[in-house]
Amino acid sequence: MDKERLPRWGWLLIGLFGMAIVANTLNIAVLGPAGLPDEYQVITVITSMAPVLIYIGIWYDEDRQEYWEQTREHIAGDLVFVVTGAAIGSAIVLVPIVDLGLPRIVQDIIAMAAGFMLSWGLFWWRNTEVYSGL
Repeated sequence: MDKERLPRWGWLLIGLFGMAIVANTLNIAVLGPAGLPDEYQVITVITSMAPVLIYIGIWYDEDRQEYWEQTREHIAGDLVFVVTGAAIGSAIVLVPIVDLGLPRIVQDIIAMAAGFMLSWGLFWWRNTEVYSGL
C-alpha cells in the first residue's frame, strides 16, 4: 500500500469503515443470534476499530517507523493489548450506563471514548519509545 496515495484521514476512513463492516457482520451473523443484546454490540465495533486508530498513525508517520523493526511477537502482543483494552474499556463503561436512560448514541460515544483511551494507553505503556520524541 502506497501511503502517499491518500492522506492519513483517507486511510483512517477506509480502515474504520472496513472494520465497522466486519464488526457489524459478526454482530448480525454470530453474536446477535447467540443472544448478545443490541446495546452491547457496539463493543465489537469499538474493539475492531481501535487497532485501525492506533496503527494507521504508526504506519503513516515517518518518525515512528522504527516500531516496525520490532519482532513479530512484540507487534502481535501489542495487537492483543490494543484489542483487549478496547473491549474491556468499553465494556467497563457501557455496563453501568446502559440502564441510565441515556440516548443510545451518547452511550456509544462514552463507551468508544473509554475503549479507545484504555486501548491507546496500553499501547503507549508497551511502546513509550515510539512516543518519546513528542
